[in-house]
Amino acid sequence: MESGPAIFGAVVFALFGTGLLAWTGTRVRRREPVAHDVNPIASATLAGVAGTVALALGLYCLTRL
Repeated sequence: MESGPAIFGAVVFALFGTGLLAWTGTRVRRREPVAHDVNPIASATLAGVAGTVALALGLYCLTRL
């Protein structure tokens, strides 16, 4: 019964992390801003770190099943 919420949390974290990393990579590749009125390097770095952390949390949730 406890594996259901863990699987749901893992999927949510993994999808969010993957989507954020893909979106950030696409914006950087096209040389478009990741966030408006923010340093481009800082915003891309922060979004990349947040996506990586979310993906890692998703994988962590899957290993706890």
